[in-house]
Amino acid sequence: MITPTADVARYPFPLPRDVYRYSANIEPAGAPRATEAGSWGAHRVDIDRHLRAELAERARILRADPTRHQCLPHMRPAAWEALLVCLGELAAAHPASMALRRDGDRVYWRNDLLGIEREFTVGDPETEPLRFLGTQLQEDVVLLDQRAGQLWADAGLVTFAADWSMRFDVGMSFLQIHGPVPRVHTERVIPRAHDFLLRLQAGPGFRRTNWTLTVDGRLDTATETYPEWGRDRRTVAEGPLIEVGDRLCLRTEVQHLIRLPYSGAVMFLIRTYLLPLRELAAVPAWAARLAAVLAELPPDMADYKGLTRTRPAAIEWLRQYGGVPR
Repeated sequence: MITPTADVARYPFPLPRDVYRYSANIEPAGAPRATEAGSWGAHRVDIDRHLRAELAERARILRADPTRHQCLPHMRPAAWEALLVCLGELAAAHPASMALRRDGDRVYWRNDLLGIEREFTVGDPETEPLRFLGTQLQEDVVLLDQRAGQLWADAGLVTFAADWSMRFDVGMSFLQIHGPVPRVHTERVIPRAHDFLLRLQAGPGFRRTNWTLTVDGRLDTATETYPEWGRDRRTVAEGPLIEVGDRLCLRTEVQHLIRLPYSGAVMFLIRTYLLPLRELAAVPAWAARLAAVLAELPPDMADYKGLTRTRPAAIEWLRQYGGVPR
């Protein structure tokens, strides 16, 4: 029997049914969601035992590729607002170890978990608010400006992208960014999501999940680094089956959608969680559900999610080693 880990207890398992199709799957933010193993979702900004490791990985990525941070000039006020909203969220969730105080434009921030005390002035041209925010939370951040009846991805700090590029997408509309996704336009998933976001009001916001499979616990699967990780799909598929349980991870994104009250920008917070199949199999219902979804997933969706090579190995491992009946 496989013993559940702490990561399993707080993992946001994303598959409610044995069949998966694209949908908005939007629900109100801030309410805990119970699972077969525990719960998740109590806070819009979530920190866990991987905080230091993930922040170190983000810093490494940004040193190698500063273009993962983008902020068009007109989005600086929204970037400052995003920083203050997210720091306030952290302080409210962890009052014993974090504090945010503001006196006019002067702001004081303390984070005992990271040993940080920082004072800064809102609007200081020498400070990059999204860059600093990225040193405090595990989420990636994208800011959408609303104008001319559309939403535009005009700022962001994205180091853990799932096969897309903030550098490429900056300045594009929400509809343009999602153009290559199969089925979502004919089934009007993306147009409905776009209309929903245009009507989004300031407040707690909403959340949704997305998922795929990732090899070797790699958070950075951005388009820019495809030569580094693309071959991993082949090596795990062609390698020994027994290694699949440790090498192949279910990757879940919890995406929070929040309207910033002063700038009016829509803030996407994208938190990525990885769970190796060996740990996932500690929850029999999850193992069975994932195997069923992977087996039924239409080829065009499997291809877009990058699962064409890895899903046969995942299904076979779940059946042979993960306790899923054939």
